[in-house]
Amino acid sequence: MKQIFALLISFFAATSVFAQDTTTAPQNIKVGITDKASDHMLIQFGADGWSGKPDSIRTKGFSRHFNIYFMFGKPFQNNPKLSVAYGAGIGSSNIFFDKMNIDLKSTAATLPFRRADSLDHFSKYKLTTIYLEAPVELRYTSNPNSTDGGFKFALGAKVGTMLKAFTKGKDLQNKAETSLYGSKYIVKEADKKFFNGTKIAATARVGYGIFSLHGAYQITTLLKEGVGPELRPWSIGLTISGL
Repeated sequence: MKQIFALLISFFAATSVFAQDTTTAPQNIKVGITDKASDHMLIQFGADGWSGKPDSIRTKGFSRHFNIYFMFGKPFQNNPKLSVAYGAGIGSSNIFFDKMNIDLKSTAATLPFRRADSLDHFSKYKLTTIYLEAPVELRYTSNPNSTDGGFKFALGAKVGTMLKAFTKGKDLQNKAETSLYGSKYIVKEADKKFFNGTKIAATARVGYGIFSLHGAYQITTLLKEGVGPELRPWSIGLTISGL
């Protein structure tokens, strides 16, 4: 993961250097970008869920996401309040479960989601998915001369490729909820074979200044066809960005 972040930072730093020489394309379309490096970063965090989740899959607590992107905005020459932005970054989701086991290493044709009410189970248990993502947005701002002021609205989409999927269980307990190995006992299991490798999601944001509320709905299913329920992840949360 550290290597991926380093690669992204190096790439966009180099792009920013070359982009400082603003040029004019045919038909006077502005292609210059902002000079403020801090405005290139977009950070998101908030709540996650699954559309299409059957009652047999029990979630609990605050399932959440954390996304970080490096993006560049290109305003329209004839209307600087409108712009197109694009970039790349990392998106992650953590879904927490209530007394369940998910066998990512299973050799079965379908991914097992097993209830563990009367079995050994973890006190805390989650499924984490991590993607390399490329977001694109069509943006409106009421004050294009100020990155930290004005009403802002954006519609877009993002395409991602899965980097990793894993479960993490902490504090194994028996059916009487007695700890078997102590609260620091942790088990991780990683495998991507049941998951769609490609992610496509629709996105929207609305806010003021550097803060906005965002939402996303995944058009592609989380799991491959035929290996489980047709789960489509959704998310809502807070975005921090000068763009």
